[in-house]
Amino acid sequence: MALTRVVVLGSTGSIGRATLSVIARHADRFQVVAVCAHSSVDEVAAQVIEHNVPVAVIADSEILDGVTDLPKADWRSGQSAVLDLVADENVDVVVNAIVGSAGLEATLAALGAGKRLALANKESLVAGGPLVVEAAREGGGELIPIDSEHSAILQCLAGHDPESVARLVLTASGGPFRGLERRELERVGPKDALRHPTWNMGAKITIDSATLANKALEIIEAHFLYGIDYEKIEAIVHPQSIVHSFVEFNDGSVLAQLGFPTMELPILYALSHPERIADPLLRTFDPVRSSPLTFEEIDRERFALYTIGVEAGIRGGTAPAVFNAANEAAVQAFLSGDIRFLEMPEMVAHALDTVPKRNVETVDDVMEADTAARIAAREFVCSHGSLAGG
Repeated sequence: MALTRVVVLGSTGSIGRATLSVIARHADRFQVVAVCAHSSVDEVAAQVIEHNVPVAVIADSEILDGVTDLPKADWRSGQSAVLDLVADENVDVVVNAIVGSAGLEATLAALGAGKRLALANKESLVAGGPLVVEAAREGGGELIPIDSEHSAILQCLAGHDPESVARLVLTASGGPFRGLERRELERVGPKDALRHPTWNMGAKITIDSATLANKALEIIEAHFLYGIDYEKIEAIVHPQSIVHSFVEFNDGSVLAQLGFPTMELPILYALSHPERIADPLLRTFDPVRSSPLTFEEIDRERFALYTIGVEAGIRGGTAPAVFNAANEAAVQAFLSGDIRFLEMPEMVAHALDTVPKRNVETVDDVMEADTAARIAAREFVCSHGSLAGG
């Protein structure tokens, strides 16, 4: 059996590192042919050595200037090198674990070249959903989500007509602030928000979980991934993170995918889909140990970014791109202490109110909305940021 040749974009992040670990355990099935990061040369160099990777790409075109003593590999740099890599005829699967809207062009290039895209970069689908769907259709690429909730939905939908779906229900852990009152949220800081009770993730994703912005992003994703209307997609809080999503069908039947929290399972499934490969390091599910399982409604007042994001998805056009970019800016502003936790929804709402909605017809439409949203976000920080230290 020929090895499946895999490129890992964002290889130094949590998803990228987990992907390399999964592939290393299944070296009889998969081969890493390239790793890519934005600027982390030392970490990429270590991965080249550990996983015997022949090609290494640094997206920042200036980082490699003057760098010496790199391990033996074909070192490349610049965004054009990233796009050439994902379209290479010697690549079978592209894992896109780039953080943020910067992943959009790589997503489009991979799908346009007919590759299987294992997508962990939810922002590219949120910001450029119509473009991603079109690229997959025209280029013949296959889009497989790595996100645990969307992997669950994909597995539950297997063999079923989308027309038979009555409802998709995504689950949320609730993050570190699930039980706090609004007045308590006024005092939380970045260190508090980064203490996720269930998952070990990067800072941006962890903050999105604390605000529940991640569930809004996932609802927009689900709309484009599965062609399901927004009125049929919702989210609930499930603190144990055992049930990863539900799919309800027209006859009242409900299917769910369960498992102990680990990103390695959806990574492995994205690589092997529709096959299932045994992995001795993934925990066997124990329903007794995982009990009890509880579910709650999302408090839309305390977690306003969830509501704002879903409404942006329903508005369509460039509104999701504006939400995504303004949310990224809000996360950075909160982490740097420029705004308070409860000012994040205000900052994002300001951007959505300020930037006019347009149709998404080209990448430029998305990038212009992204830029305008970040400008509006900076304006908010300038006028409100002094409150963060008060």
